[in-house]
Formats: sequence, C-alpha cells, structure tokens
Amino acid sequence: MSGFLYGVALQWKLDLRSKTMLITCYAVPLMFFAVMGGIFTSVMPDSRETLIQSMSVFTVTLGALIGLPPSLVEIYRSDVKNAYQANGVPLSLGLFLTNISAFVHLLIMSFILYVIAPVAFDAKIPAHPGTYFVGLITLIAVSLSVASIIGLAVKNTANTSMLSILLFLPSTMLSGIMFPSNMLPKVFVIAGKLFPATWGYAFMTESNFTWHNLLPLFVVLIIAVLLCGLLLKRVETR
Repeated sequence: MSGFLYGVALQWKLDLRSKTMLITCYAVPLMFFAVMGGIFTSVMPDSRETLIQSMSVFTVTLGALIGLPPSLVEIYRSDVKNAYQANGVPLSLGLFLTNISAFVHLLIMSFILYVIAPVAFDAKIPAHPGTYFVGLITLIAVSLSVASIIGLAVKNTANTSMLSILLFLPSTMLSGIMFPSNMLPKVFVIAGKLFPATWGYAFMTESNFTWHNLLPLFVVLIIAVLLCGLLLKRVETR
C-alpha cells in the first residue's frame, strides 16, 4: 500500500509540472476549437451536426499521441524509474497511473467541448449521447494504449515526438474530421482505417449503436495492451 501511495504522490507531482500535458490536453484543443470551429461552421454549415464529435476526436488524438509518450519517457528513461524501484513501487504502476491521469484530462476536455460547442457555434448535441460517450471513452482508451507503446518503445524524447507526430497527422487528416472521407482518394480512405481516430469518429457519428465501428477499436486495444505488457517487461530488465 505504501508503494502505491508513493506512486500516486509521485504521479501527482509529475502532472503538476508537466507543461506538455497541459498544452496538449487543454490549451491546443481549445485554440483549435476556437479557430477551426468558426471556420468549419462558416465554410460548411452542415459541420455543426458533427462538430462536437470532430473536436473530441482531435482532442483525444492530440492529447494521447503527443501528450502521453513524453510523460512515459520521463518515468522510464530517467531517475524516476530508480525512485520507483528504490521505494518498492512496481514499474507497471507508473504506466497505469499515467494512463489514468491522461484519461481523466481528456475526458474533462471533451466534456468541456460538449458543453461549449452548442453555445459558441450552435453545434448540434449528438442525437444519441450514449453512443457518443461510449465511443469517446473507447477511443480515449485505445488512443492512450497506442501512445503507451510509443512511450515504452522509444528511448528518447526527440524520437518520441517525431514518431508521435507521424501518427498524429494522418490520424486527424484521414479520419474524416477535417473534411468528409468521401472527398478523399480511395487509397487514403483505406489508409485512414488503420488509425483508431477513423473508427472512433465513425462510431460517435452513428445514428444507432452498432458494433461495426466499435470492434476494430477493441481489436487495437487488445493488441496494444499485449504489446505494452511485453515492452514493460523489457523496461524492467534494463
């Protein structure tokens, strides 16, 4: 129990001083929402129907892929790892607490967008809030699991940032949140299906709850969790 409490306290301190998490989970999504929300609704008035879903996908993808990996590198590639081991804290706890922290931040930011989008841009509340929130929670979990692979596999912050950006850009550009996927060449539509953001957005904009777009997310989640387990064992042996 003492090891667990030490891990929680240490994670709390890391969160308080983490500018990356603050910027990627709150500052940039709000700036993107303020600028692009106005552009989307002016150029494409129909975008009000899915503005909340689009902004949620952007927020989750950015916060997970760009925000989480550096936090994991800070834990497992620095003296923080030694502090965990010296105090008898399982290294897996760092991964768990970091993911929980990021999950809460992204959920809070998504809820903020859910509330202010109708007021700011007359965005439409999802017709089926239950489907939206199930899709949102699933997408956050999947995106964080993929980001965890990056944070555990890459050895330094520079390479982590580069790989995160390489995944983030196609995730947002090909997911359908920037413009309808039917405007993309077929090869790009197929490529977009490799990223969780595409399936998450498709599910959150469905009129009825179906498993068609949710199952791929669960498959990615299971694979990512297994890979994180293997990578964590490799980190523990170093």
